[in-house]
Amino acid sequence: MSDTEDTPAESLPRRPLGGRFACLDGILVLDLTTSLAGPYGSLLLADLGAEVVKVERRGIGDDSRYWKPPTLGDTPLWFSSVNRNKKSIELDYTGPRGREVLEGLVRKADVLLTNQLPRVRDKLGIDYDTIKAINPAIIYASITGIGTDNERENWACYDLIAEGYSGVMDLTGEPDGPPQKVGTPAADLLSGTDAALGCMTALIERERTGRGHYIDISLTESMTRYMTPRLYSYLGGLPRRSGARDSLIAVYQVLDTADDPITLGLANDNVWRRFCEIAGRSEWIEDEAFRRNENRAQQRARLVAEIGTILVTRTAREWLDLFQAGGVPAGPINWLDQLAQDPVLHERGFIYAVDMKDGPLPQVGLGIRMDGAPSGIESLPPGLGEHSADLLRDKLGLDEAAIENLKSENII
Repeated sequence: MSDTEDTPAESLPRRPLGGRFACLDGILVLDLTTSLAGPYGSLLLADLGAEVVKVERRGIGDDSRYWKPPTLGDTPLWFSSVNRNKKSIELDYTGPRGREVLEGLVRKADVLLTNQLPRVRDKLGIDYDTIKAINPAIIYASITGIGTDNERENWACYDLIAEGYSGVMDLTGEPDGPPQKVGTPAADLLSGTDAALGCMTALIERERTGRGHYIDISLTESMTRYMTPRLYSYLGGLPRRSGARDSLIAVYQVLDTADDPITLGLANDNVWRRFCEIAGRSEWIEDEAFRRNENRAQQRARLVAEIGTILVTRTAREWLDLFQAGGVPAGPINWLDQLAQDPVLHERGFIYAVDMKDGPLPQVGLGIRMDGAPSGIESLPPGLGEHSADLLRDKLGLDEAAIENLKSENII
């Protein structure tokens, strides 16, 4: 997407600001993270009602502010995708005056998120022991590549590196092709989700005990947890890359039709029988070679070839209508433009847009409906330091003279 008036978001349904969930109302989150995993975790907390304050490096801000194109106006869309419902303060806390501001915010906070390596935290004085001494009840969530308290804790790591560690790249792609990365930053999003889950769990426990907690999230472990079924199956034999064909279930893969490919999941015997009736192969139902999944898996190559000759006789839309009516799991392989225009996702308030001065800003919802309604957006992604003065007034009680002094000293 570029800085033009005619963008794909123009065709998305509009929703006004408002309607955000209030489940975490009254919870203050200090987000010292940057890039994607940490901001995604704080986005989830913000969408659920927490007040999230992005503490950003003065004059620099979040790394993802520079990930462009694509942009809307001058705002990078990757940054926008994970930073709605937040406030931003620019703060240089490497000196005593900035440190005083940070500690004041820490005293007010319920949750603090970091994604700095332990050696960097120690240098900046934002390690858990230091923060806990300021606020013993705080929930401190650490997101790193390989976790803390181990010999690799200071290893640099990004989503790509975590995906390689986890084995998902080895099992993604065609059997005779190279390892492939997942088509979205999966380790970042999973670890951000784990961080939000850990924070909410710790907040509930704190209600009973008053105790704070240290939460240790690892991109590598979050991504590896995603691999749980595959890792368990290793005990019965090393799984290998199988492309878009499941190595356990027959048939569970992408198949061609007369026009577009579709996904088809014949994951149990009842579904198999329904498929046979729809496909005009009712004789397969009583065929001992196909009676159970283990039989079908042994005949996979033959079976896939025969199903392939059937599916190419109709279009994808024709088959999908038949399978949907007959209770057979199947679906399209959407391009992103098709996904963005899905009418059901529009109706559910999951994909929509909000209007900005530079045009409509696309939104992908929380994916949780509560009492029949989706969460909304209370505020647009913040400009760098947009709320610095307001936060210092509201949270720390500073007057205008004190705020102007901090500005003149290049602290905020």
